[in-house]
Amino acid sequence: MSHATRSRPPTTRRPVVAPILLALLGLAASAGCSTTTEPAPVASPVRTAAAPSPSTSSTPTDAAWAQLMTPMNEKALALLTLAADRATEPRLRAFATRLHSGQEAELGRLRPLLARMGLPDTDVHAGHDMPGMVTEADLEAARAAEGAAFDRLFLTGIRDHLRHSAQVSRSEITAGARADAKQLAAALVTAREAALTELEGLPGAAQALG
Repeated sequence: MSHATRSRPPTTRRPVVAPILLALLGLAASAGCSTTTEPAPVASPVRTAAAPSPSTSSTPTDAAWAQLMTPMNEKALALLTLAADRATEPRLRAFATRLHSGQEAELGRLRPLLARMGLPDTDVHAGHDMPGMVTEADLEAARAAEGAAFDRLFLTGIRDHLRHSAQVSRSEITAGARADAKQLAAALVTAREAALTELEGLPGAAQALG
């Protein structure tokens, strides 16, 4: 019996992962990817009314969310940069430019949040196929595509990013402990919902996402 292994052909788009995985927000462990060790000042999840202020206390949920959202935005920015320059439709380019500015501004809040939590500003999920994360394979496919094919790749890729990042942010709102993280998560959800609504009306969206 042959035990030779076959390399899997590269894919440009991941299958949709069951939403329950995202809602858990222990998603790093569920996906076989660990978050970094919690810093010393982080308190255990609070279970009593006499708990410390949520504005300064963190739970593993807070850490998992912040450590996922930061690289998600960073990777999405690369795709948005391409789309702002290469999308065939002016409305797509304008949408990509606006979204790039918004997600860059979010990073300006996420990175200081990581610092306040004592967490490194590094991609702890590197090498793992996280839902909603724009991968190097996605970017390579986008760079190789032209015209309507590029537009389709952009629309499907950024739609997945917006949907999944909104879903994990909703989990942070309901399960997180830090007030600053929950406030930022709420802002991200509002921005994602507005972007998704706009995305549905963009040229080519009905065909690409239908």
